[in-house]
Amino acid sequence: MAYPHVNAANKYARDVVSGRIPACKWVKLACQRHLDDLNKKGNDWLYRFDKDKAENVCNFIELLPHVKAKWGQRKELISLEPWQAFNFCCVFGWVRKKDGHRRFREVYNAIPRKNGKSVMAAGVALVCFAADGEYGAEVYSGATTEKQAWEVFSPAKKMVQKTPELREEAGIEVNAKNLAILEDGSKLEPLIGDPGDGSSPSCALIDEYHEHKTSNLYDTMRTGMGARSQPLLYIITTAGFNISGPCFEKQKEVEAMLEGTLPNEELFGIIYTIDPEDDWTDPASLRKANPNMGVSVSEDFLLSELQNAINITSRQNKFKTKHLNIWCNAKDAWLNLQQWEKCGRKMSIEDFRGVDCWDGLDLASRLDICSHVKLFKKHIDGKDHYYCFGRHYLPENTINASDNNKNRDAYQNWVNMCALTATDGDEIDFNQIKDEVLEQAEDCPPNEIAYDQWRATQLAHQLEEEGASTIEVKQGYALSPAMRELEAAIQSGRFHHDGNPVMTWMASNVVTRELKGNLCPMKESNDRKIDGMVALLMAMDRAMSSQGEYNPLADYDPADLA
Repeated sequence: MAYPHVNAANKYARDVVSGRIPACKWVKLACQRHLDDLNKKGNDWLYRFDKDKAENVCNFIELLPHVKAKWGQRKELISLEPWQAFNFCCVFGWVRKKDGHRRFREVYNAIPRKNGKSVMAAGVALVCFAADGEYGAEVYSGATTEKQAWEVFSPAKKMVQKTPELREEAGIEVNAKNLAILEDGSKLEPLIGDPGDGSSPSCALIDEYHEHKTSNLYDTMRTGMGARSQPLLYIITTAGFNISGPCFEKQKEVEAMLEGTLPNEELFGIIYTIDPEDDWTDPASLRKANPNMGVSVSEDFLLSELQNAINITSRQNKFKTKHLNIWCNAKDAWLNLQQWEKCGRKMSIEDFRGVDCWDGLDLASRLDICSHVKLFKKHIDGKDHYYCFGRHYLPENTINASDNNKNRDAYQNWVNMCALTATDGDEIDFNQIKDEVLEQAEDCPPNEIAYDQWRATQLAHQLEEEGASTIEVKQGYALSPAMRELEAAIQSGRFHHDGNPVMTWMASNVVTRELKGNLCPMKESNDRKIDGMVALLMAMDRAMSSQGEYNPLADYDPADLA
């Protein structure tokens, strides 16, 4: 048997790894993983690559017709591009040695808009519905809205309607809201919102996962697959704005898997985007992030969208998320999320004993997130380097509240990760924060503890009674010099943080108001918390003042800026 698709997939992987095809770090790692796995031998390696299965799936998909745009009008059949063949061959070609069942039970595809995601998802749905050998297959196209769920189901339905040979061979009945095979009860149908238990999916497709506020649909589909011999959970999405949501969490898991820090042999993932050091305004970045550029998405369209984003600031983050697959969170975010994440590193407070340190306290209210930040400063090669550690507190009852709590799932996950401290009861006991501040001060005493007079005056007085040096830091535009220094430190690699995901979320939530060149940290809405960043900026303000750096806004009168 000839294997043109398998050969094309392997060549694509080699070309990406060698640099002949421009690709970001995550695509290179996905390709390298496949090539490395092909060379693995021995009884300890539990998988093998079945070229027949991979080729058969690609052949099946190429018998399906296009149902949209000019290709549908011309009644053309699908023709897989090498990057698509790579995806299908990996997902369906890798099997377990012991039983021949699929290796990958979960797939995460992050691909920018207009790169043929719906065609790929529809192809996967039909393979698992009609050509997978699964008796009584249940295939669901899940999404948050009916319109989005039909983005996958509708093309699949139309493909079957336009392929009478497939209908006859598989015995498919085309109904208004599902496809069915009466002989064994198999079905393919859309699924909207949060499903109840009871389904036994053999394949679940989750389209535009970034729009999901919770992981309910994902969890229900995954836990319902236990009776299936080779279930497949297939996620296909673009980047989004909500980094406290389940999609961003899943992407971080995939990145860790690709880097080898969180091995998972049953997860396939590939992320088409640009690298942090790339200039997003460079047209070359478009080809790196858009594998179907010049095929399903035209170069002229992307260049036009790029120029619009360059010219109109308000369009930049939308362009980055939808066409470069960059997570931005706040639509007019102050900081570049990729640059912030690049500043994360594994480090311990104990390693900074004897280093100059400043604490920042933002206590918000007893019902909301309170943050304590320790900021260390080292003078290296004539430049100031900053090292940030954050602790964040939230009442247990607030975390578990179901009403008006858009962040509940994220809070609960962060508590499980020990990134967020759940305090007992309805309110935060500020004495607990005081005790932890003093406990950390025994090893790393801060030069000063910076606080906001509106919320932390009483605690500051208590800390002073214990021998701490506290200082009130004005808010609003008075934090502008600290914001400018933090910007510069992040961009030049002089800022480092401990990777706390709560702090990363807060960093991405900060938007700004600018007046006469001065910045003021803001948040878009009450659920977009920034308390940890305010605490960091207060500590940064004092760290700068220790060097005699003049802050012209330290004693400002708001009327002076009007």
